[in-house]
Amino acid sequence: MKSWMLYGAYGYTGSLIAQEAKDRGHSPVLAGRSANKLIPLAERLNLDYIILDLENENDLINTLEEFDLVFHAAGPFKYTSAPMVKACLKSSTNYVDITGEIPVFEQNFEYNTQAKDNEIAIISGVGFDVVPTDCLAKYVSEKVVEPTSLDLGITAMSNPSPGTLKTMLEHYNIGQLVRRNGKLIPLENEEIRKIKFSDKERIVRPVTWGDLSTAYRTTGIPNITTYFPLPKKFNNLLGSVGISPEEMFEDKESKRKLEKWIEENIHGPDEFKRNTFRCYISASVYNNDGEEAHGWLETMESYHFTAVAGVQSVEKVFDIAPIGALTPALTFGADFILEIPETKRFDSIN
Repeated sequence: MKSWMLYGAYGYTGSLIAQEAKDRGHSPVLAGRSANKLIPLAERLNLDYIILDLENENDLINTLEEFDLVFHAAGPFKYTSAPMVKACLKSSTNYVDITGEIPVFEQNFEYNTQAKDNEIAIISGVGFDVVPTDCLAKYVSEKVVEPTSLDLGITAMSNPSPGTLKTMLEHYNIGQLVRRNGKLIPLENEEIRKIKFSDKERIVRPVTWGDLSTAYRTTGIPNITTYFPLPKKFNNLLGSVGISPEEMFEDKESKRKLEKWIEENIHGPDEFKRNTFRCYISASVYNNDGEEAHGWLETMESYHFTAVAGVQSVEKVFDIAPIGALTPALTFGADFILEIPETKRFDSIN
């Protein structure tokens, strides 16, 4: 069996991935910066571990040369992805991650030529961000000729993990983006609308989601909007901690205070929610001739999904040996989503 390393293994999502890998018969080497957090997890799962940070490039490259693939699960990825990807290119190690961050997607697509030259794959977003939406977008886009517009509706988190919330806060000042004529631009006028999901209709509004980057590469559709039934709770969160958005971005001490509060108070969904919560996705495509097509997905809770889809993505990479900087659907196909347990895809709903 080929060897792989799970970096960021002791985070909320990383530990779920490690457990899923163990359950599926894998023996990844667990890695991360904190020995105090990493060693107990490695001992519990009876897996090897490496204490490793991203600051020493030579050590990182030398370590990665021992592996066929690194699964990068340590966010926010805007800080951690680039050094890991660069080391993977120099060590010819395949790279996958679970980011949902648009700047990271855009950055990693720029490595396409280098990835091909080194005969490795760079695949970001092999978790809930963005496997289900990417696969559904590809599936529905192929139902019409030359689609020009894609609308994606997403329901996701039962509760955010500490890492997810930190990442959301890091990118809060980006604002809401859409893709228009192939370009990422700020949304000028927020559109509140209704979208029908397979379980019920929801009121949604545009949100900045990874598919603004990935679905564009997967489908070539130049106009993409992503919608989410997400209430605006960010300022309430900051208010409970006693800081303002301006302080978070301008004052390092305020940022540290917020991160400490998140670590102490945000824990992610418990096992019951991970096993019972459902996620729903809607995709609609249109072309200039007035044709349209629609599709819907229902799948497991988002963190549970990330662990399962992430490990199956590793297996797929080892099986088909893709090369280049790719999206999940371009790598594994639109039907990859149907290989994930508890997933249903609909061509029509009542």
